[in-house]
Amino acid sequence: MKRFLTFMISAALVLSLTACGSGKQTPAQETAAPTKAETTAPAEEATTAPAEAATNSVPGETSAEKPEGMPPEMSGETPPEMSGETPPAPPEGGGMPGGSFSDNPGEMPPAPPEGGGMPGGNPPGGGPGGETPPAPPEGGMPGGNPPGGGPGGSSTDIDYTGAVKITSGETQSGQTYTSTTADESALLITTSDGVTITDPAVTKSGDSDGGDNSSFYGLNAAVLVKDGGTTTITGGTVTSDASGANGVFCYGGNGGRNGAAGDGTTVIIRNTKIVTTGDGSGGLMTTGGGVTTAYDLDVTTSGRSSAPIRTDRGGGTVTVEGGTYTSHGLGSPAIYSTADVTVSGAALTSTLSEGVCIEGLNSVTLNDCDLTACNTQRNSNASFLDSVMIYQSMSGDSAAGTGRFTMTGGTLTSRSGHIFHVTNTSAVITLQGVTIVNEDLDNILLSVCTDGWSGAQNAAVLKAAAQELSGAVKVGSDSSLTLELTDGSSFTGFIDGSIVNAKGETVSTETGAVSVILDASATWTLTADSYVTEFTGDASCVISNGHTLYVNGTPLSGTK
Repeated sequence: MKRFLTFMISAALVLSLTACGSGKQTPAQETAAPTKAETTAPAEEATTAPAEAATNSVPGETSAEKPEGMPPEMSGETPPEMSGETPPAPPEGGGMPGGSFSDNPGEMPPAPPEGGGMPGGNPPGGGPGGETPPAPPEGGMPGGNPPGGGPGGSSTDIDYTGAVKITSGETQSGQTYTSTTADESALLITTSDGVTITDPAVTKSGDSDGGDNSSFYGLNAAVLVKDGGTTTITGGTVTSDASGANGVFCYGGNGGRNGAAGDGTTVIIRNTKIVTTGDGSGGLMTTGGGVTTAYDLDVTTSGRSSAPIRTDRGGGTVTVEGGTYTSHGLGSPAIYSTADVTVSGAALTSTLSEGVCIEGLNSVTLNDCDLTACNTQRNSNASFLDSVMIYQSMSGDSAAGTGRFTMTGGTLTSRSGHIFHVTNTSAVITLQGVTIVNEDLDNILLSVCTDGWSGAQNAAVLKAAAQELSGAVKVGSDSSLTLELTDGSSFTGFIDGSIVNAKGETVSTETGAVSVILDASATWTLTADSYVTEFTGDASCVISNGHTLYVNGTPLSGTK
């Protein structure tokens, strides 16, 4: 038996050595191992909820943006630092490879999903939270990217060209600047020195296919100012007849990192007429932490995603005094803010879109302005029509947090839809002494509810001082509102949660969490039964007018 076993073992060894030396693969070896892309979880499975959804934040409280993607060490992938591979160097400004910029420097984004999705973002065709959003109409997100363009990389990847290029301190007057070439500016100012341009005649044609490079970094703009200097433009005209061709573009050089400081690039412009006609072609454009100050401009835009006062990724500071700003395009509010925008004494008109749109942790302040909006057509994911919209798209174009709309004096005329609409973010609306005219038959003052975006809360604070308010206030079952009336303010209207969007779809039937605060000088006149969860103030300040105010389901006693 021992000899037999010895013989069998020797035979097995001979056969094994023969197989190893033959060069032939076994069936298991002939089956290729899955590639990394095939084994990596889709981006929607690795996506985490933004900061707002991860915390029980109080309305009005600021939340820091959290990257949408999950780091490789939590997704099951092998991080580059553990695989022996050297990751590519990040672009200028600390941005992550591939043109995705993390708000937490040094954090490693997940590998892009197969098909070219950006790190930390959604796969092609995918939406936040793994949902597949409705296909956006031509032009993309409100105030967002022009059609035909793909995601932008870094500004360092761009070969900037200009028909006229100024690279040092200079003064020019009465000059003509013309470009008919795609992705070329008519006037490119790239210097840390001071530049003065007086009475220019700028004409730009030649469409761009640069996508985000046009919106984020100024590619193809009629006038592009960058690299840290202060440029002063007085008088003259700027005309753009091309897609992705913003009028006057101030790029502050922060690489599109929301909340990061810019390099000091400043544009001061006064008494200039700006006209743009193409899609993705704002009038006065600020990104990357740039600083723009405008006086008495006449700005008209006609294209899609072409706000007269427009901002995009990386934000900045925009101050406008006087002037007229008019938009005629879809997804083109008079102001689209991913920055801090202050406008005083100006006329702001949108004939098709919202009057003001604020995305994420940004603000718009209006002082003694006349704002008129006639939002008659929905854009992108929107299922409501409105005049002032505060939301978060989760596209990465703005940090998550509280959006703020403040208006003092002036007139707000809403010709179609709700006057104010808050969705997928927290918002604070502050009004004082504003004349509000609601021409929409539904007479809805404010809606706080779910719309076409997801991933965050719907939470609003409406503060009114010396202010007259009227109309319905709609708060969805998954939403919250704090209404505060002070300094002789009055509200004539009702609060409930019965909401139908512009598509005719029922969004909510029950009222969410509502807190109403009235000081001794304020009044609320009911026009229908109303439902709140908390009431602070003297019940005698509520004029029932034959209706009932329910507080947590109990009729409030002591009303007039």
